Amino acid sequence: MLSLRHCTVAIVLALGAVLPAGAQTTAVPAPATGESSLTIFIRGVEVGRMQSTVSHPDTSWVISSTGRFGDIVLNRLEIKYDADWQPTSLRAEATQVQKRLVLLTSFGLTTAVNEISQDGATTGKTDQISARTIVLPNNFYAGYEALAVRLAGSAPGTELPLYVPPQGEVKAVVNEIGQESIQTPAGVTALRTYTLTVHNVGADVEAIVAVDARNRFARLEIKAAALNVIRSDLAGVAARRQTTRNPTDTDVTIPTTGFNIAGTLTVPKLEGRLRHPVVVLVGGAGPVDRDETVADIPIFGHLAGALADRGFMVLRYDKRGVGQSGGRVETVTLQDYADDAIAIVKWLARRDDVDPRRIAVLGYGEGGAAALLAAAREKKIASVVLVGAPGSSGADLVMEQQRHQLDLMKTSDAERQAKIDLQQRVQAAVLSGKGWEGIPEDVRKQADTPWFKSVLEYDPAKIMPRVSQPVLILQGDLDTQVPPHHAEQLAELARQRKKATPVEAVHLPGVNHLLVKATTGETDEYPTLADHEIAPDVATTIADWLRR
Repeated sequence: MLSLRHCTVAIVLALGAVLPAGAQTTAVPAPATGESSLTIFIRGVEVGRMQSTVSHPDTSWVISSTGRFGDIVLNRLEIKYDADWQPTSLRAEATQVQKRLVLLTSFGLTTAVNEISQDGATTGKTDQISARTIVLPNNFYAGYEALAVRLAGSAPGTELPLYVPPQGEVKAVVNEIGQESIQTPAGVTALRTYTLTVHNVGADVEAIVAVDARNRFARLEIKAAALNVIRSDLAGVAARRQTTRNPTDTDVTIPTTGFNIAGTLTVPKLEGRLRHPVVVLVGGAGPVDRDETVADIPIFGHLAGALADRGFMVLRYDKRGVGQSGGRVETVTLQDYADDAIAIVKWLARRDDVDPRRIAVLGYGEGGAAALLAAAREKKIASVVLVGAPGSSGADLVMEQQRHQLDLMKTSDAERQAKIDLQQRVQAAVLSGKGWEGIPEDVRKQADTPWFKSVLEYDPAKIMPRVSQPVLILQGDLDTQVPPHHAEQLAELARQRKKATPVEAVHLPGVNHLLVKATTGETDEYPTLADHEIAPDVATTIADWLRR
């Protein structure tokens, strides 16, 4: 095969040769024929595109493809299967930096005979394979169309053979079958997701493959390689994965100055009430969507459903520049996020089914800062809920978080102090615009943004005196991202206000920053959490306080 010069691509090659064996004898459902386009991402950066076509001439199945991946140009790929999805032949023609590769493979029932031509030299290799093996040539992802077909007829525990020509065959086992939906401007596409363990030589690898209702390949995710391959109609900026959907969810579009915000309104099932109290959910740091999905836990999706069950209308939304919301993220600040929350509150106050006197804003994590900034300016906000929100300045919180991570890393005192000194220099340079000399360029590129500057400048001690609304502070006691003492700092700031309005701080034992039950609360525990539902006390505490 072609040698690949990029380390990221090399990782994917190693994982590409990662797939299964074991014959499946159940009837295989037929896929829809036609073309599709695949977009390839590594660490969130697009690195290639490929066209994929499934055709059904006579009684055979043919998968063909062209495209590009990194510096590899795929000129032709053709994989043929018989009516029972037994492979019969493979032809791949590709170039990499003017080097030409031709791979020809002919299949018997249990053999694969390969002829590899590269740079004028031809070699051969014969492999033993399983009957009805699935052919997955490295980095040429149209081959996953056949895997999608075979997965569509599988069940948990099914073992599948995957042949990576000309390297060999490995086995994959279906561990779990789930469902997900991708929402695009054209509508919602329902997908079945298959979590596989691939018994690769040297180490097992987990892969997730998504298949649509037409039994066509839709998505591949290999987290260990930061690899995502997504069908292009599901990969646009306006596409969003629906990790959860409540029975009374309705998608809405909210106009703001210059762009629209896309959100989901969850309505209580109560009959006879004309106007509902409302909770607006303001998301935390990063490019999170309306469901605030972290570690596969849709925090806001669950919270919206739980609050709706308790009689509240709930609005969650994609942050500006994320998902289906417009706007740009390059110049965004915390104040801009507060402006968006205010625009949503005003939009809700005009609705006939909303009680305009009972609109609460709930800020989660960094969203707590945006919620406080919004409440300081907008009196249509009746009350404020701060969940896992910072009680110190942003600059102090960032340093606190860094020190905690260094403690976990068990670095030497000298290395620890060097990292702390660098972080302090970076923050000083961001705030002043001076002192970037000697700071690595990649560090500056990441830190020198309007958003990060606004985070560092944020100080609840300066904002809270201007907030006249009642305040609830909710804190998981195993939160290691925003430690529990921040709740007490916020409560003390709220109680010092001149106007005596209700303030309550509630601690939730055993709950982490994701609002689920945990053991340590550390971020490295997130992928292995047993619970994927927020703790029931979260919604109960919020609803009871808002009613009071």
